[in-house]
Amino acid sequence: RQELLKWNGWGYNDSKFIFNKKGQAEFTGKRYRLGGMVLPTFKEWIEKTFGASLEHKTTSRASLNVNDVPPSIVNEEFLQDLRATNISYSQDAEDRVFRAHGHCLHEIFVLREGMFKRIPDIVVWPVCHEDVVKIVELACKHNLCLIPFGGGTSVSSALECPEEEKRTIVSLDTSQMNRILWIDEKNLTACVEAGIVGQDLENQLAESGFCTGHEPDSMEFSSLGGWVATRASGMKKNIYGNIEDLVIHIKMVTPRGIVEKNCQVPRMSTGPDIHHFIMGSEGTLGVVTEVTIKIRPVPEYQKYGSVVFPNFERGVACLREVAKQRCAPASIRLVDNAQFQFGHALKPQVASIFTSFLDGLKKFYITKFKGFDPNVLCVATLLFEGDREKVLQHEKQVYDIATKFGGLAAGEDNGQRGYMLTFVIAYLRDLGLDYYVIGESFETSVPWDRVLDLCRNVKERIVRECKEKGVQFAPFSTCRVTQTYDAGACVYFYFAFNYRGISDPIHVYEQIERAAREEILANGGSLSHHHGVGKLRKRWMKESISDVGLGMLRSVKEYVDPNNIFGNKNLL
Repeated sequence: RQELLKWNGWGYNDSKFIFNKKGQAEFTGKRYRLGGMVLPTFKEWIEKTFGASLEHKTTSRASLNVNDVPPSIVNEEFLQDLRATNISYSQDAEDRVFRAHGHCLHEIFVLREGMFKRIPDIVVWPVCHEDVVKIVELACKHNLCLIPFGGGTSVSSALECPEEEKRTIVSLDTSQMNRILWIDEKNLTACVEAGIVGQDLENQLAESGFCTGHEPDSMEFSSLGGWVATRASGMKKNIYGNIEDLVIHIKMVTPRGIVEKNCQVPRMSTGPDIHHFIMGSEGTLGVVTEVTIKIRPVPEYQKYGSVVFPNFERGVACLREVAKQRCAPASIRLVDNAQFQFGHALKPQVASIFTSFLDGLKKFYITKFKGFDPNVLCVATLLFEGDREKVLQHEKQVYDIATKFGGLAAGEDNGQRGYMLTFVIAYLRDLGLDYYVIGESFETSVPWDRVLDLCRNVKERIVRECKEKGVQFAPFSTCRVTQTYDAGACVYFYFAFNYRGISDPIHVYEQIERAAREEILANGGSLSHHHGVGKLRKRWMKESISDVGLGMLRSVKEYVDPNNIFGNKNLL
């Protein structure tokens, strides 16, 4: 993995935002549509928004210094037994550090500036379910701590090692368990090893004409097992469902043995569903090894779209109506004005004069002729897929609803570009850190009648907290409605600020994020819609699920894992 991916940042080594010798922003590499393109207005946007300057650059370590890495705590008897299994393992510093973290802001900051106090002592690579059984049995025999590792994209501190853990910590990396074991075309199901990452799963299924349709923003790097362990959601859930809707059968190895259902049926009435003990367990009970999931034929037709609304309130009302009529496309996302301006700043340089002229006409039509205020308007991006005729009918239905709320169709290109930015936006945090800007995202789910209040109050709370904490420049605080349901929506926030002049920026950031989470809960939002809890948000678990509910989870943990072999300390 280290050959492909950054050790102290997001994504591929060859893909990143930079400022070139001319001072223009550009995105490197050829993996994304934005690759190699110049972004002529982004420098001005970042300077205006954050008060940042190319003259003020931070320093971070270019490579890992192995002398800074904590020494490995070795259980020699375990190593001796492990060698007898022929399961691959490593005690190399790079392998251990790479699996010591996810992608929370503070984790990346530590990698750039210092080192974790506690990291895995050994990394093991099982290649099948039977290997995992052997590893868990050995961990129980020698009283070790196991931390499952999938794609490493966690944003909840779930992968951080507890600093007080004295036992040998083993990172169980599932990346070599990456095969589709079988495809059942009659029942439209597939059995897949849990270590496979999203894009590989979709590519391999596509060779047989199928897909899962599950596309979280992290799908290039996150794993099937990680989706199950965190109760993940994908951007096309309106058609394909969330992970809990896709799963037919799960096999998990625990210290007590293997837990799984005895058949692969669409539904059972046999007491509480054991899948719901597994989904969302975040590596605290065992290791998911195999998952049977629903598959669908690859859709014959796909079409993007976008709609401009005069303001965020109208946009939310439109999405509410779309949800009420149960006619949502595969994906529908509504960004507020600040995020619209942000996306516009990431627009690449236009090569064609004609294209530039057309863009100017569109802007004139929307702002002058229709009277939309460019500092208030918002945009919804749409993705339709399925049978061509049905897609076109569906498209008309959604645009007809949008018109009733003052929406104007804004073209396929804007819609497609909006979804393309989904996969590159995570790379921006690394660029920001180079210039004293720290940023993060967080999410929630909320009833429809609380969406507007929650969005407004959380953004205002962030601004207020930044001012109180001595942040010199106004923060960037923005949101989008990213998933719709009958009874509510998922709201996704970004916030960032210039930390120049602040002695402990991570502490200040964590205080602000904590206040934002308190505001979310006070406004009727959930603790998390799809990121999970980990260690970052577990202080609110009792408030979120009640004292009795937390006791139920603890009882399951105590029975399944009485010696805390899976000791990552998530959730509880």
